[in-house]
Amino acid sequence: MGSTMYETSEYQKRFFTPTTCTQQIDSLGNVLYGAGSDLIKSELGAYGEKFFGSSSDYVQSNISRYISNPKYYFQVNEEYVKNKLKVILFPFLHKGHWMRTADLAGGEFSFKPPIYDINAPDLYIPMMAFGTYLVLAGYFLGITTKFSPEALGVQFTTGLLCWLLQILLLEATLHSLGSGEVPLLDMVAYGGYIFVAASVILIARIIWDYSFHLITFFECFCMGIFLIKTMKRILIAEVRSFEKHSTKRNYILLFIALSQIPLLFWLGNVGVGAK
Repeated sequence: MGSTMYETSEYQKRFFTPTTCTQQIDSLGNVLYGAGSDLIKSELGAYGEKFFGSSSDYVQSNISRYISNPKYYFQVNEEYVKNKLKVILFPFLHKGHWMRTADLAGGEFSFKPPIYDINAPDLYIPMMAFGTYLVLAGYFLGITTKFSPEALGVQFTTGLLCWLLQILLLEATLHSLGSGEVPLLDMVAYGGYIFVAASVILIARIIWDYSFHLITFFECFCMGIFLIKTMKRILIAEVRSFEKHSTKRNYILLFIALSQIPLLFWLGNVGVGAK
């Protein structure tokens, strides 16, 4: 009897074996871990989505703020290109207004693309003008027996540097007047229009080299007027800074016009130093 007092009965084996207790604890642990894991994952997921979503929206808003939509700048047609070239080359003959046309479609304020607005900036003309400038520079180097890949490379570098300087000049103008809200690609477009004038200068040099100074000063005058009109419009309508710093603004706009003289003489002096 004594020996049987401490023996485990079948009933006890059925309900109180260590294996059964371990399995029950493991099951409870799995349930708690699963619930906790799901809770943590859901909380982290929501926080991550909120953080990365807001970061993505912030980055996207800043990119669109300074760079805008690149496709916008290539919405051109033949009529726009012809009329825009007339405005760039002969801005004093432009009888229309210089303001951009607003587009209120979709309830959001924006500007109409170049195909619908002659005053809108585009990147098609600057890029085509830059390519034309390089072709004309190569041709001029050839007829003056100074052509070489190195000489053409110098003109390519010169063109890019002038483009960059023009962009920095226009950006500095806006920031000096406390206005820096214009998209960067707008400034790239406005700065690239200088190659239209540079191409005309090279065509004149190819036809008659002695016309270089006369044509260059004329194109400097035209580019100066075009940029003054354009920057005034930006300050009046696009960044609302027209009433502030009027004297300072006029001096800066005059400086922009005068800066076209060294830039266009630099671009037009093809082959200087080439052997």
